[in-house]
Amino acid sequence: MQEDTEMRDYVITVNSTVDLPKEWLEERNVPIVPLKYTIDGETYTDMEGLSAKEFFAKLREGKMSVTSQVNPEEAADILEPYVKEGKDILHLGFSSGLSGTLNSMRIAGQMLAEKYPEAKIIVIDTLCACLGEGLLLYKALQEKAKGKTIDEVAQWVEENKLHICHDVTVDDLNHLHRGGRVSKTTAVLGTLVQIKPIIHMDNNGKLQVIGKERGRKKSLNKIVDMAVEQSEGWDNDIIMITHGDCIEDAEYVAKLVREKMGIDNILINNIGTVIGSHTGPGVVAVFCMGNKR
Repeated sequence: MQEDTEMRDYVITVNSTVDLPKEWLEERNVPIVPLKYTIDGETYTDMEGLSAKEFFAKLREGKMSVTSQVNPEEAADILEPYVKEGKDILHLGFSSGLSGTLNSMRIAGQMLAEKYPEAKIIVIDTLCACLGEGLLLYKALQEKAKGKTIDEVAQWVEENKLHICHDVTVDDLNHLHRGGRVSKTTAVLGTLVQIKPIIHMDNNGKLQVIGKERGRKKSLNKIVDMAVEQSEGWDNDIIMITHGDCIEDAEYVAKLVREKMGIDNILINNIGTVIGSHTGPGVVAVFCMGNKR
């Protein structure tokens, strides 16, 4: 293969499940391939549809939200204009442990590669979700800004994705039960005695209940303590916190992060509508880089 005399430009693309503010992504020219969800008989596009307030109000009323993965043709249509411009694509995909979306993204990549053989299209299974994907994107953009090639950034992402720690607590286990994440018994008992599950993302990109705390405050303290321990020896320049329409709890967690981790650069954002469909309102999670999940 002949070497390009000039390095081709590339874009880093993501699924809407990164749960970063839309404006944040637009400012950094990050193309988004969205998932969809259906609630109350209407289908919406993640990041475009209902606001977090409207969405969580419906969930609190007992409405069910059903999510659907990305369609390969639609994904290829969204990404094609960048390839047409002569750019390569590095796609950071939503965890294969939670959705078939990654497979659709791979198919979309193959479709584009066949049509544009000169283009390089790399699709990575991040094994991350929500602001975990967001944090990985933030770091990948930093690497790109240092002048690294698409292959160098892809390699960095592969080597570091399992260092993205997801520390999560939910307010109500029933949403996780509906999504098949916990058993009916666990959900019923947990709700009765105010047991708040502590959840993390494992190395297969799946959510696992790894502990429980009695009462909300203790569970919020616990997820910060986990982040403190994981991040020991890591130089985190940002911590990301997501919440399911419970900003006071997110602010409380941010205060603990400042006190215990000494980090002031904190990004707080509402959890997105697709991920929020599975966690329900009242979820709070902390994302940092650390030794292991």
